Amino acid sequence: MTPDAGAPTARERILTAAVRRIASEGIDGVRIARLAMDAGVSSALVHYHFETRDQLLAEALEYPYKHAGEIRLPEEPPGGASHAERLNAMIESCLPGSEVQRDDWVLWLELWLRAAREPGLRPFAEDLYGRLHHWFATEIEAGIADGEFERCDADDLADRALALIDGFGVRALIGDPTMPVERARRSVAGALARDLNVGERLTALGSVEAGDEPKRLSRTN
Repeated sequence: MTPDAGAPTARERILTAAVRRIASEGIDGVRIARLAMDAGVSSALVHYHFETRDQLLAEALEYPYKHAGEIRLPEEPPGGASHAERLNAMIESCLPGSEVQRDDWVLWLELWLRAAREPGLRPFAEDLYGRLHHWFATEIEAGIADGEFERCDADDLADRALALIDGFGVRALIGDPTMPVERARRSVAGALARDLNVGERLTALGSVEAGDEPKRLSRTN
């Protein structure tokens, strides 16, 4: 019998187990023996794939973000999704609105703290921000080119979008009753809408109208 081509490999199971431990207990909760049990493998196999605990931690922090900057939209949405719809979906996908997104946010915060203390992780964090910045800037530029958005500095606006998402997202993540996720989304969208001169066409949107609730791709997708 040959292995199922779609089944996760032992390495993937170990990384998934590490991600879950980090999300639930923090980096200090990651122990090789516990990960081996969670992943259904031996401790020796964990050491075979990852020479050190630090290597395992670094790869585990990266694992959910390999597809950062991607959302799921139908290939041909009815009538075509507008740039405002796509931008709104991107904002939603970056906020802690679902259990998976909340777990990813906890990992992101762990990465911030780890990178602040360990310079070796800073290039990785910078790369993730760079990919998200490119994703937002590209969509804004496309909207400007198609005449849907008012002309602006797309790079500057992408930076401000990420800063707003970070600030509002932390408050939503910790359960601040004055900042539920929907208010966070509207606050970020409202700030961008003013710069792009799209009025309520951005803030009035919920999830993208052309398809499923958008989610940033993660370990479960």
